[in-house]
Amino acid sequence: MNNNMKAGMFFGIGFIAAAAIIAGLSFKQPSDGKGSPEPKTDNRLNYKWYTPELPKSLSFAGENVPLDRDDIREQMDRELSNNYYTQNGTLHIIKLVARYFPIIEERLKANGIPDDFKYLCVAESALMNQTSKAGAVGFWQFMKDTAPRYGLEVNDEVDERYNVSKATDAACMYFKDAYAKFGSWTGAAASYNCGLGGFAKQVSYQRTNNYYNLMLPDETMRYIFRILTFKYILTDPARLGFIVQSGDMYKPYKTQTATITTSIDDLAKYAIDKGMTYRDLKILNPWLRDHSLTVKEGKSYQILLPVGKAN
Repeated sequence: MNNNMKAGMFFGIGFIAAAAIIAGLSFKQPSDGKGSPEPKTDNRLNYKWYTPELPKSLSFAGENVPLDRDDIREQMDRELSNNYYTQNGTLHIIKLVARYFPIIEERLKANGIPDDFKYLCVAESALMNQTSKAGAVGFWQFMKDTAPRYGLEVNDEVDERYNVSKATDAACMYFKDAYAKFGSWTGAAASYNCGLGGFAKQVSYQRTNNYYNLMLPDETMRYIFRILTFKYILTDPARLGFIVQSGDMYKPYKTQTATITTSIDDLAKYAIDKGMTYRDLKILNPWLRDHSLTVKEGKSYQILLPVGKAN
């Protein structure tokens, strides 16, 4: 046997031995039950799922959550797990935060409403102009009949429920009314789900206005914990494994305001005349619901335009 043949033989033996060792390590069961996903006999992976860690303490609008109670911890655990394991939706919300939280935070502060109510907006709409099966619309999910009571215009051409800034102002009006009625921000937030009348009826019957001591409809029982879950996740997403780089965040739109005092018969032409597309106009002003905008005498509207476009 020549030297080249010997070298080839030793190389082959070494390669086979190394492969056997690697294979053995790959299929070895962890002694403590922890580790990577375990391969089954057909080589499919058997993943392991863990319960996300609950916060040791939590509050809403300065009001403490009684996490020392088993029933409260279990409800918080349920909502946290639900949102922790819908990663795609939660990641999308995290990316939208950079675009919309500055607008919402500014209006909450201007109206004297605690900053934590921005998480109620997340729970309502995931920071998107959605329409519910019941017909509630926008970031704050106002019904068509309710919106005008809080200063929002709703007609065929204009629907201010789609205007994030104005809808936030409207929601703040509701929260002030609810806080004055129930004496707590948690109660005010819960009533946003079941209504002032619905919450007041339960408070009266059960003789307590403490949300955590009330028996309410299932959706409202879960509602505050859903809000708290988003507060916990969005305050520090990386703590729970949601890694979003700054470059992945959706940036705020750079806009300037144009005051409209006369009717616009063709919004597509108006957009082109301003040096943008109709699509641009609708993205920045989703509250424009038709192809025209009628401006009655003495009234005006504020339309957002991309920075640098003509007023």
